[in-house]
Amino acid sequence: MDNPVLEIQEANDILIQRVNDQISFGTFDYSDRQLMIKLIEGLGDLRGLVRLKFAEALGEIGEPSTPFLIEALTNDQNVTVRRAAAKTMTIIADPIAVPTLINSFLNDPDTVVRSSSAGALARTGEASVTALLDILGSPNQPQDTKGHAAWALAFIGSEAAEYLYKALNSDSLDVRCAVIGALGHVAQEQSDEKSCNILVSALTDPEAIIRTEAAAALGQVDYPAAIPHLVLALQDSELDVRKAAINSLGKTGDQSVIGSLQPLLNDEQEVIKVLARLAIAQINR
Repeated sequence: MDNPVLEIQEANDILIQRVNDQISFGTFDYSDRQLMIKLIEGLGDLRGLVRLKFAEALGEIGEPSTPFLIEALTNDQNVTVRRAAAKTMTIIADPIAVPTLINSFLNDPDTVVRSSSAGALARTGEASVTALLDILGSPNQPQDTKGHAAWALAFIGSEAAEYLYKALNSDSLDVRCAVIGALGHVAQEQSDEKSCNILVSALTDPEAIIRTEAAAALGQVDYPAAIPHLVLALQDSELDVRKAAINSLGKTGDQSVIGSLQPLLNDEQEVIKVLARLAIAQINR
């Protein structure tokens, strides 16, 4: 065979089959550094399905793979390898990788590497929370980066609860907004009354974006005690808060709120009329 690409692919096929057999039979040598390096190189295979097989094998090997994946994510010039390394770290979720994942999330030139690193941080859980809050509180990070950080924080959910409670009084509006969104997920996961009460209190926050986030989050939570507070939010001075409150009331399915929504059918804002009509229809369904 004189085609170098085909030669590499054939070697990769043989390698991944051999490694999978060794893993299955419990004979894989976790101390074989050269073998681990070859597995990392396999993440650069031109065939997506084969890359997936290498990622799954490294994921099966687990934490012994982490140092090699860190090296690849940090230094490999092949963007395909860096992308696959970040995605493989999502499988392993090793806390040791957090500093490297943060660096790649913030600094890698490739958008897929950055977003995959954010996904791995989300899966790593509690070990990522402090760094994610720091990113959200930084005035130097762009809003799209903060958006990914907020998503990761929300994904972590209840595992981050204690950190979230402490961050509620942050000086950073971006941190507070992300915390309110994440607490919505905590309340969903645990039916957590503390988180629900915090969301209700946030409906009267001085910042409109916090009130909006709280109103939207309460629509994802089964917490009937929030309904009167959402009804009050229908009179909020900010349009976005009112819109979020209408949507959330529609999701409650509670017939008692229809009387509060019906006057909005004659609101001067067309979007309020439309949302109120949809919310009433949703409740009646």
